[in-house]
Amino acid sequence: MPTKTRSDVRFSAARVVALAALLAPLFAASPVQAQATQQGAPSAKDVAAINAVKAALSKYKDPVVAVRDGYLSTVGCVDFPGGATGHGSMEYKPGAMGVHFINMALVGPKLDSTKPQVLLYEPVGDKLVLTGAEWFVPTQLAKTPPTVLGHKLMGPMEGHEPIMPAELHHWDLHVWLWKANPNGMFSATNSAVKCPTTGYGYSFADAPPKMVKP
Repeated sequence: MPTKTRSDVRFSAARVVALAALLAPLFAASPVQAQATQQGAPSAKDVAAINAVKAALSKYKDPVVAVRDGYLSTVGCVDFPGGATGHGSMEYKPGAMGVHFINMALVGPKLDSTKPQVLLYEPVGDKLVLTGAEWFVPTQLAKTPPTVLGHKLMGPMEGHEPIMPAELHHWDLHVWLWKANPNGMFSATNSAVKCPTTGYGYSFADAPPKMVKP
């Protein structure tokens, strides 16, 4: 077996140092930055805005605080296990949304990034764990997709039955702030979120909503 010379050792050490320097920013990144790096969204300039949203909403890790502030639970844990590839329906990757808490007082044509209309929770044991937020605008209030955090809302689409009437046509955008999403930070569904099949009587496996005209 060939013997390494001192120059070989120095060269290998230099490569290790260079590789460590390249990887250091990733390991030092915040959870939002790491997810952005892995998934391609949000861009670096969006990270501060995303962290501001997290700071504004962190108090809602306690769902009772959310209820006191006007966010009311829709009870149902919504899951789209099969996803969909379009053909008249929204393109969803397999995954769940969880339990929606909606604040109707915040529903309007203009969006505030720190005041989403919907909070998203995952039932875990006997707790509801805050996973993300959603901006929601009925098509009656906006004929073109509104924008928040540099992203256009998705849609327009029917309401998500059974937790809302299908006739409630709307635009929406999800952002997964507290639970990393393999589907992407701004994907409608999160494959890491689970709706319990036992111990919680209001889990709904559904097909993605149909797309509609604005």
